[in-house]
Amino acid sequence: MNLILTLRILGALLLFLGGSLFAPLPFSFYYSDGIWSVYVLSAVICFVVGGLLFSFCKSSKELTVREGFAVVTFGWTVFAVFGSLPYLISGAIPSPLDAIFETMSGFTTTGSTILTEIEALPKSLLFWRSLTHWLGGMGIIVLSLAILPMLGVGGMQLFKAEVPGPTADRLKPRIQDTAKMLWGVYFLLTMIETLLLMLGGMSFFDALCHSFATLATGGFSTKNGSIAAYDSSYIDGVITLFMILAGINFALHFQVLRGKGREFFRSEELRVYLGIILVATVIIMIFNWTGGVYFHFAENLRYSIFQVSSIMTTTGFGTTDFELWPVIAQYILLLLMFIGGCAGSTGGGMKVARILLLFKHAQVQVFRLVHPRAVRLVKLGNRPVDKEVLQAILGFFAVFIGIFVIGSMLVAASGMDLVSSASAVVACLANIGPGLGSVGPADNFAHVPVFGKSVLIVCMLMGRLELFTVLVLFFPSFWRK
Repeated sequence: MNLILTLRILGALLLFLGGSLFAPLPFSFYYSDGIWSVYVLSAVICFVVGGLLFSFCKSSKELTVREGFAVVTFGWTVFAVFGSLPYLISGAIPSPLDAIFETMSGFTTTGSTILTEIEALPKSLLFWRSLTHWLGGMGIIVLSLAILPMLGVGGMQLFKAEVPGPTADRLKPRIQDTAKMLWGVYFLLTMIETLLLMLGGMSFFDALCHSFATLATGGFSTKNGSIAAYDSSYIDGVITLFMILAGINFALHFQVLRGKGREFFRSEELRVYLGIILVATVIIMIFNWTGGVYFHFAENLRYSIFQVSSIMTTTGFGTTDFELWPVIAQYILLLLMFIGGCAGSTGGGMKVARILLLFKHAQVQVFRLVHPRAVRLVKLGNRPVDKEVLQAILGFFAVFIGIFVIGSMLVAASGMDLVSSASAVVACLANIGPGLGSVGPADNFAHVPVFGKSVLIVCMLMGRLELFTVLVLFFPSFWRK
């Protein structure tokens, strides 16, 4: 692996991070929170380190797949470490581990937090917290491909390593055009949601921060009570709609903007995704009604579909404490945590496409037991799926479950109970945010032991980068020439 080239690109990414740290300055001046110098100092540190790496680590070689994996994994790690500087320098989060946990949770769009008094933080720091979501949602690497020409060479290696989902297809001939297109759709949806939330009574600041968190499927709120603090059916409806949109493949949104609306509902994955949300909502509504939680249809629908959408898309916003719901409703939400959004969306989890193909593959295997001589292919959207893709999906499923089991054991070893340990790991591995037990929607991760937090930080990174991107670095053969 070309370590020099890897360090040079990491330096370029740090320069970009340094520029991003100036974004909270207008809010710091407007709200007079007195911490503007924190962002300047943090940016200077990023510029110095990034500038040194970019200037002295020069290489004429082209980026290969190996460097792509390394850049993506180390890039997100570097962003989490240096992105935590505002928390540390301002003293808002004095513990380095807690600051990195909060930042990693932001960039990976997990939404798990160690903060107990969110509203006590300066406004500009809350904006930076939400901005980490927005940057991580579509992907730091994809953004860098769009604005840093020097990453255009070999850019597909970075794109494939970072983009979540079974496959990473170009929508434009040039990888930079693909990245710009994705970010254009992302930006447009963010602005539309911001305007709609402002019409519902939110301030521009709150509307922007919540739009960042929604489109990134992150879940960081500017309020201690999350979306429940607004107690507005209109705001719940708007955020529900955009959470669902954020969980859809952004390539489909692009097709709609190009006037090809028919392509939208031709996606089999999309139909299954919307079907799961509908069925889960109906089932939970029935049990909430029979369990005496809600008696009015409109209220039941409002809270049920919001939480189903929030968990399914791995956003993690809350309008109610779903741990007060019947156990079967909580169990359904736990299953949705594993599924996640569509491939090519900002959502986490295993992805609907993978789950769909797993069931189709199982169906074909059962069919072959009855008809051993029959030839039957696994198809997605009437197109045959390559055996390599199916093998990768089976491998991903096995690794995901394996990491979930090992991670749950490690977090439990740190002193947490079984339910809290297991739900904390799936919440971080699937980039959801809240779990069950002591890390439920009404709680936070502040009480998790140091070792447990360290495990969860790794789970967040692995989940956001689809496991293999991180795991490949642990193979000795990866580092050999």
